[in-house]
Amino acid sequence: MKHKGVVNTVVVILFTMLGLGEASLAHAAPCSLASVAGRWGYTYTGSIILPTGAVPVASVGSFKQDAAGNISGRQNRSVGGSSGVEMIAGNITVSADCTGSATINVYDDAGHLLRSAELATVYVDRARGLRLIFQSLVQVDGTNLPVVITVDARKMFADEEND
Repeated sequence: MKHKGVVNTVVVILFTMLGLGEASLAHAAPCSLASVAGRWGYTYTGSIILPTGAVPVASVGSFKQDAAGNISGRQNRSVGGSSGVEMIAGNITVSADCTGSATINVYDDAGHLLRSAELATVYVDRARGLRLIFQSLVQVDGTNLPVVITVDARKMFADEEND
């Protein structure tokens, strides 16, 4: 008899916890350009696929994203061991489900366009994190470079986090 009472209590607790979990999901705020605006720090790693083989790429940088989806920032990148400092600018879109896309242009210090990238995006951790994957990388001459590059970004300052 005691055993049946314990089982019933555990079942009630589990259903209550599941119900509370569903309630908290139901109250989760959808993403918007305004809610994901702020200053972000990021890294990316991956490879450019050339006819001669894969070339490793990596970068660390930061960008500011405004409430209209405009992005501007700076990165230090390495391609096959050759490093450089570059400026980035572009725009990002976001849906209520926190997925979206980005178009990013990369410039040298003199402001000359070097390449453009299209990325798929998803905001995570209550929009405190951002994950991206390159869908295309196009050089200024129009050459499309096959790539496998992923990006991991985090909001830089707690006062810009979405609570």
